[in-house]
Amino acid sequence: MLIAIPDLLDATRLAAVRALIDGGEWVDGNVTSGPQSALAKRNCQLPEDSAAAQQAGRHVLEALGTNPLFIAAALPQAIFPPLFNAYEGGQLFGTHVDNAIRIHAGSGLRVRSDLSMTVFLEDPASYDGGELTVETNFGVQMVKLPAGHAVLYPSSSLHRVEEVTRGRRVASFFWVQSMIRDDAARAILFDLDRSVQELAAAHGHADAAVIRLTGVYHNLLRRWADA
Repeated sequence: MLIAIPDLLDATRLAAVRALIDGGEWVDGNVTSGPQSALAKRNCQLPEDSAAAQQAGRHVLEALGTNPLFIAAALPQAIFPPLFNAYEGGQLFGTHVDNAIRIHAGSGLRVRSDLSMTVFLEDPASYDGGELTVETNFGVQMVKLPAGHAVLYPSSSLHRVEEVTRGRRVASFFWVQSMIRDDAARAILFDLDRSVQELAAAHGHADAAVIRLTGVYHNLLRRWADA
């Protein structure tokens, strides 16, 4: 299941991120690739230990921490520090699956990659191609979102970044270890949470049905959570 998260970065935060990364020193994107990905990947990336990447990453993490849609969808236990990449001049990232475990070079942090996330940082009208294409149980889905918007999808899915034939595609990408490692269980909890919120908005949090369903949500979370 793909979940779009609109306006994760507001205009002020987006401008701050772009000011930091645009002034950074970009390198070959294969510095973080596994063996399979390295065969398919052609892009540029900010080194994860660069000051620009770390400062810009903090803006992204702060936005994630206050975004209720991200929290409900991901139920995050750990987040790999955000990375930043760019594609231009025919660059692309062929079909691949993300590594199951990501290890942050600077801190030694280990994150099981349950979910992958892309935060788009460039106006989609300014470049051609560059769609994130994800193969899911619902078919192939192509995603190209406005700057500041993000998409969350299972790390286990086959996915790719289409060739950029005009302009420059800039994005942040990273992985999330969820308290709920099973994709299907996480989807059930997300749908249940949204239903509870809609019922609460219509009938109030004191409504008996809302209280019962809230209990069901937390009991399922308690049963399935690794935390």
